[in-house]
Amino acid sequence: MPAKKIFFKYLTPSADDISWGLYLNVVGYAQIEPNDSYPPTGHPVGYNFNWNNGRILHEFQIIYITDGSGILETRNGKYPIQPGSVLFLFPGMWHRYKPNKKTGWKEHFIGFLGDFTKNIFQETFISPHKPIIYIGFQDLIMKQISELIEQIKEEKPGYQQVCSGLILYIISNILSINKNKEFSGRDIERKIRKACLALRENLNVNINVEQLAKDSNIGYSHFRRVFKKYTGLSPAQYHLKLRLQKARDLLISTNMSIKQIAYEMGFQSNFYFTRIFTQKMGDSPTRLRKKHQ
Repeated sequence: MPAKKIFFKYLTPSADDISWGLYLNVVGYAQIEPNDSYPPTGHPVGYNFNWNNGRILHEFQIIYITDGSGILETRNGKYPIQPGSVLFLFPGMWHRYKPNKKTGWKEHFIGFLGDFTKNIFQETFISPHKPIIYIGFQDLIMKQISELIEQIKEEKPGYQQVCSGLILYIISNILSINKNKEFSGRDIERKIRKACLALRENLNVNINVEQLAKDSNIGYSHFRRVFKKYTGLSPAQYHLKLRLQKARDLLISTNMSIKQIAYEMGFQSNFYFTRIFTQKMGDSPTRLRKKHQ
């Protein structure tokens, strides 16, 4: 980041930017020294606030605290902020936050809105009931925020669309870091990745998942639970999805009969293969092949 302690820029998105589905309203950063007043002055009406009244925004905001500590308060509770915390603020959500007087803090913030954001900010991913995710200091996130700032400084044609992509990339990386932090560097991660590789390398057979857990020296129930948390799928569903994806590739790229493909991918009968393929892939093998001929 530049040496300047405070920078922010508020934007006026066009109708085309809004129709894109995700558009940037503001991006900036501030270094708050110990005992400084907070928030800094200069923000427009609707963004500025004081601690007594708090604030309600009409957009989503991500606030990344890279240094210092403080507190966030919403209707749902009070949340301590430590270095490496990411705050998620929602439209219509009353809130207030501030750094500790003794520490101050460094903040980087992004405000955005759009119809597409409704798909991201839901209970499954990010919730008002869990408004803080701790990711530590992440150089990649800082680089992406710096790129956002460069884009809005230049405001070249199409910069809003570039910024929307960067916002999605930032959110995706935050969620990925959060999801993987409990596995990173642990022996269980190595074992789960090894199990994933074993499943990928044996697409034409029905893998005994209990034996796979045993080979990994993990109890089956624990193995299945951790595997699903790591990949989003149970071991059996993960393996089945890989087999069906491979079968799809064979249907499109070869002249093998559907029966041959079924047996090639280890399905016990053509009937079962067709039924499960149609259920999971949304098209029967015959219809899929016709579409791509």
